[in-house]
Amino acid sequence: MTSQKTPQTMKPATAAKKLGVYLEATPAEFRQGVVSRDELNALQADPPEWLRELRRNGPHPRPVVAAKLGISIGGLARGGITEALTTEQIDALKAAKPEWLERERATQAEVRKEALHVKEKHHRSDS
Repeated sequence: MTSQKTPQTMKPATAAKKLGVYLEATPAEFRQGVVSRDELNALQADPPEWLRELRRNGPHPRPVVAAKLGISIGGLARGGITEALTTEQIDALKAAKPEWLERERATQAEVRKEALHVKEKHHRSDS
């Protein structure tokens, strides 16, 4: 007896997160349905125009905004950024170089430096 394998599905919010896009900016049919693993793979392999446009111009979800600014998500919150931003808004922030952004970038650079130091120290102790 063979059983019919049901496709693995996910909520639109999960699929949007995996695609790196802001859920509220996706088409209604995407937000209102479920996404199968195969559909997600197809969207990643050959993104439709709406997905390419969202990735290019946004609005972008906070993790993407933080990465594009070179800061943490917590740094976004400390800077008062709580909403999704477009690529244009992100570029404007980079150009304006507000004090909070420069401070958060310096903090993030220190965090990365410390993480690298810990990793190297751990690697040496394993040898």
